[in-house]
Amino acid sequence: MTPILIFLLGLAALMVVIAGAGIFWAIRSGQFDDMEGPAQRILMDEDDPLIPRRTLRGGEK
Repeated sequence: MTPILIFLLGLAALMVVIAGAGIFWAIRSGQFDDMEGPAQRILMDEDDPLIPRRTLRGGEK
């Protein structure tokens, strides 16, 4: 192997390690957390039925 090829392979391996460390740091620090989901979920009222129920009067079926 030529020395430049060894240098380039080592440089590539170093860049992969730095990129992997950056990705793990971003995941652990919450960079990919969902910030909008909880804010939108609080606006949705799940108590309201999606299909309106027909109210039955006494004796009707």
